[in-house]
Amino acid sequence: MEAKAMPEVVLNSGQKMPILGFGTGTVPLPPPHVLIPAFIEAIKVGYRHFDTAAYYGSEEPLGQAIAQALDQGLIKSRSEIFVTSKLWCTEAHPGLVLPALKSSLQRLGLEYVDLYLIHFPVRLRQGAKGIKYGKEDILPLDMKGTWEDMEQCSKLGLAKSIGVSNFGVKKLAQIVQNATITPAVIQVEMNAAWKQENLRKFCKERGIHVSAWSPLGANGAVWGSLAVMDSPILKDIASTLGKSVAQ
Repeated sequence: MEAKAMPEVVLNSGQKMPILGFGTGTVPLPPPHVLIPAFIEAIKVGYRHFDTAAYYGSEEPLGQAIAQALDQGLIKSRSEIFVTSKLWCTEAHPGLVLPALKSSLQRLGLEYVDLYLIHFPVRLRQGAKGIKYGKEDILPLDMKGTWEDMEQCSKLGLAKSIGVSNFGVKKLAQIVQNATITPAVIQVEMNAAWKQENLRKFCKERGIHVSAWSPLGANGAVWGSLAVMDSPILKDIASTLGKSVAQ
């Protein structure tokens, strides 16, 4: 299968981002010997944007796949791949952001990420593990101080663009209000059944790119829904156009 050039969007940071990304977060996470060939295959068919996070556990295999793709001549340079990673809630605290990004870069084996996002508008106690948290684990998020640290990551060139993930309008507005660097991207759950209209309007007015995770409703994933793939309206449109529901 011949790789086709991936369309790109220009972010407010001036950086170009391929509009379609290959997500690397799943439960349970397959072992590296499964992940690495999957990432290399994705590069072969034309993916140029990979989305990972400290929380996913996929940074290391992704970094190894990029190194192998370079060795195999599938890509000529690191700059051909756009890498997004994310700051986990236990490090969403002034003073911990930069070390967290440096740890991610170490796992990825890269000198910079193309996009670094605050994973959730939540701060957890350091050392809090798993997916269920008690009240004592959840701490107030210092939005201003944490974003200042994100800006530092950008100024040092360790993240070409910075942004947020899973924020609503209210919390995004708090960031924008105090920011000297406006978030380039907000990544949220968004699909044909959940259109995030208020958020998209807010972001359009401020030049923030809205990126969707699970755009097909993540059917098959533990957090998934069949609202998109089983939609009678989408099925009807697909059969009329001779396309699949996903297309």
